[in-house]
Amino acid sequence: MASVSLLRVIEKMKLENLTPEIDVTSIRITQPDINRPALQLVGYFEHFAATRLQIIGFVEYTYLESLSDERKREVYEDLLSYDIPCIVFCRDLKPDPIFLEVANKHMVPLLSTKKSTSDFMAEIIRWLNVRLAPCISVHGVLVDVYGEGVLITGESGIGKSEAALELIKRGHRLVTDDVVELRKVSDDTLVGSAPDITKHFIELRGIGIVDVKALFGASAVRDTQQVDLVIRLEDWDKDKEYDRLGLEENYTEYLGNKIVCHNIPIRPGRNLAVICESAAVNHRQKKMGYNAAQELYTRVQNSLGRRRDEDDDGIAF
Repeated sequence: MASVSLLRVIEKMKLENLTPEIDVTSIRITQPDINRPALQLVGYFEHFAATRLQIIGFVEYTYLESLSDERKREVYEDLLSYDIPCIVFCRDLKPDPIFLEVANKHMVPLLSTKKSTSDFMAEIIRWLNVRLAPCISVHGVLVDVYGEGVLITGESGIGKSEAALELIKRGHRLVTDDVVELRKVSDDTLVGSAPDITKHFIELRGIGIVDVKALFGASAVRDTQQVDLVIRLEDWDKDKEYDRLGLEENYTEYLGNKIVCHNIPIRPGRNLAVICESAAVNHRQKKMGYNAAQELYTRVQNSLGRRRDEDDDGIAF
């Protein structure tokens, strides 16, 4: 099961640790969902999602403030007796001394953020969804071309990295070379990223490893990118029929998500960078409602229709 260290969550979300005595290095978050324990604070623990990250907002905090010290201790004992990974107080709110005492007793970390409850919830859910999403590694190169995530695949040595380098020189951004980590963020979205070891590096046969960020600057790289299009490079086969119109989309599948895929034959003289750019822009146009192949088909049909009408008008009875 995918998980993320609570220490990583604290660093990423810039949270203040209110219980430094508790060791958080071994605590892991396993679910992208969160829980606001409002019902639990009034004693209802049926269906309590205790293993989720718990969030205390202004409403829960003011309710707790209204309780007597005796009642607070009962509520805290009931709540913190569950196996809770941590509790985050939003709006820079701080737990009372009784809450801190009981939390330390049950070894439940208490954290604090200055963000509003809704802002923090949206941010932590989005981040955890990416970090905990199902993940696979594929061989290829991922480049951001005009805002479209283009995954270039193909057999080793076919020219994927060279195409990516030319795209970078033309102002586009590298996400990862050689190994692409794909995460299924939703049923419609795949996000690609680089392994930490190879981030910002690209391999060129005959030259070796190149640091793209050092050579071309920070604007030439990015950490993650949604995958919108797959370009599969293959050796030119003169006996194979290649799509020349593009009326029907071809797809490839990763983690159950279908992505539009173009098979591009490689032969000397073909500019792969220009082809990738054109494919990305064409894909973007299709998403915006314009299909060049469909437009050509419509023009041909209209032209044939006009010719038939002219031939019918020329028939004498």
